[in-house]
Amino acid sequence: MNEPSAPTPAALRAKFAASLDDGQRSKWLAAFASVPRELFVPRFHQQDDEGRWYKVSDGDPGYLETVYSDTALTTQLDEHGIPTSSSSAPRLMLAMLDALGAEPGDRLYELGLGTGYNAALISSVLGDDSVVSVDVDPGLVRLAQDRLAVTGYRPFVFTGNGTEGLPERAPYDRMIATAGLRRIPPALLSQAHEGTVIVAPIGYGIARVVVAGGGKAAGRFLPVPAFFMRRRGPARNPDFSGVESAVGEATAVPVSDVLDRLRFPLSLALPGYNSCSWRDGKGRVTGVGLWAEDGSTATAHATGTVRQIGPQRLWDTVEDLASVFREGTPAHEDFGITVTPDGQRFWYGDPKGPCWPAPKD
Repeated sequence: MNEPSAPTPAALRAKFAASLDDGQRSKWLAAFASVPRELFVPRFHQQDDEGRWYKVSDGDPGYLETVYSDTALTTQLDEHGIPTSSSSAPRLMLAMLDALGAEPGDRLYELGLGTGYNAALISSVLGDDSVVSVDVDPGLVRLAQDRLAVTGYRPFVFTGNGTEGLPERAPYDRMIATAGLRRIPPALLSQAHEGTVIVAPIGYGIARVVVAGGGKAAGRFLPVPAFFMRRRGPARNPDFSGVESAVGEATAVPVSDVLDRLRFPLSLALPGYNSCSWRDGKGRVTGVGLWAEDGSTATAHATGTVRQIGPQRLWDTVEDLASVFREGTPAHEDFGITVTPDGQRFWYGDPKGPCWPAPKD
């Protein structure tokens, strides 16, 4: 008896696109059904049960099935084994593309070319001449450009600082970022026009902002949680040895709140912060660590003892947020962003509610 043949990439792609349909019949589903993701991700990295990275390549068992699943794929690691590029989870990509509201002929700027897969999806709907995409990594740009050409798409791609835009091709009708930001880059606002829609990852969420002109814009966060790799830049390691010498303070905030309930608002109130956790043999959280790029470090133990050092008192911010959000997990869509020539701020509920300033750098 002949064994059934493995499904073809085209068949997997069609099934994959259909699985993304939530009943709204997004116009982007046809793009997911036609653009071959495997050509943009010929290999990726996964972790084993002990956290060690290993490669999965075309031809390996389960490769195609993973490529055509709703999974973010890590595509590049640095010399320390830290992920530096990935192909985002398709359902999140679809939500961001739907939020853009782009139509054929709209001129679009993408911050974060990455593998080139998202640029291909966009080009298939808007047309090559309407799409500009940038990445800071010249190696990634070369690979993406080659893969785009193989699949028949030729958007304008270049190497550079994505937050600076590309003025000579402005103004743009739509802008999308696929790298984590701390605010809407002012240079991009100057290359937009009134009514331009910007969709960008900020903290652990996705902001959808409409430009009003005159350096002003406003919007809200999408309901979906998200985390995108941050733009590359200098960072400092946590000073966990130094923080142990600090005087212990009492806290009534459960340490697990940092990892779940307060995770999103903390990413707005402490832009660019990092965290880790310690667990016992049963997987229960026994402590958390927080640190910022300026060297500020804090640890909180499940027993209610906090220690913190550095220019910022990080756990104080956690306490402040806990006083605002006393019960339950605040919904992403209840947060918004207001942009003026004087600065940007995030808020909860409405623009006059609790707010946190965005960094100016």
